[in-house]
Amino acid sequence: MWVTGNSGTGKSTVCGMLRARGYLALDADEDGFSRWIDRAKGEVVVDPPYPVPGGWLDRYGWAIVRGRVETLAEESRFRIAFLCGSAENEADVRDLFDLIVCLVIDEDTLRHRLATRTTNAFGQHPEELAAALKWNPRMRAIYEGRGAAIIDASKPVTEVVDSVMGAVQGLTGATR
Repeated sequence: MWVTGNSGTGKSTVCGMLRARGYLALDADEDGFSRWIDRAKGEVVVDPPYPVPGGWLDRYGWAIVRGRVETLAEESRFRIAFLCGSAENEADVRDLFDLIVCLVIDEDTLRHRLATRTTNAFGQHPEELAAALKWNPRMRAIYEGRGAAIIDASKPVTEVVDSVMGAVQGLTGATR
């Protein structure tokens, strides 16, 4: 299962809660599934600048590595696995998931979460914040159009995780 959403919607927090409940849950940002790439050259960016300079996000993108997701899909054929993250090339891996869940939040909640997060600095720099605010209203429509389960992630995290688990209930053979 792919748990996605805009920056600041709580994907990493949900991932941690799923792990705490005993599920195989991996964070695409922290567990080596994604990386920065130079869109013009296709090269991996080994040491991205922080904070990013103006215009940097126009040239460089956060991309998921299909080979890593294929390995996860193969290794978790007989149990539910959650991959939590967001990448601009999600279309490259969408076929590997039985279900997609998109976490959505309102702009005020997004601003607050990005300003106060301690696990990840993305969104605290003006260029990153502008990108997150630009994409936030688009996420729901994009993922509804793709048939994803849409979950209001502004609710308490236990309710959000319960909603994620409710979306999984429709999958056959759902086991830990």
